[in-house]
Amino acid sequence: MNIIKAELTDLNQVATLFNDYRIFYDQPSNMEGATSFIKERMTMKESVIFLALDGEIPMGFVQLYPIFTSVGMNRKWLLNDLFVSADYRRHGVGKALMNAAKKLAEETKAAGILLETTKDNNKAQALYESVGYEKEDSVYFYNLSLSKS
Repeated sequence: MNIIKAELTDLNQVATLFNDYRIFYDQPSNMEGATSFIKERMTMKESVIFLALDGEIPMGFVQLYPIFTSVGMNRKWLLNDLFVSADYRRHGVGKALMNAAKKLAEETKAAGILLETTKDNNKAQALYESVGYEKEDSVYFYNLSLSKS
């Protein structure tokens, strides 16, 4: 397994995984939209994406967005997307991608990494806790929906 920081030359591999990720979350397949979305994030340098490869075969990806803590006067990262293709699950790919995210946070001297998951996603929660993430119970999470996306 090789974990790389994705560049525009990796766009098709990342976009394919991103499309599969969206399908996993009950969205319709949209390769054109997935490619456009990922290309824009890469071109605008709005996210950092790590890609797990088995030779040339993409196994999974993690996408992080920069955010900031005003009180802490520091950067944080939002781990927004983590996906491993079904054939590669339970082989350490998710953990390797999580470790790449942690290394990025350390290298950028970030205060930490935030993520969210559904309450019933026990497999993801077990992964997160196995690499040191702690469940927040001191804050509430609110969401203002403005569209169906």
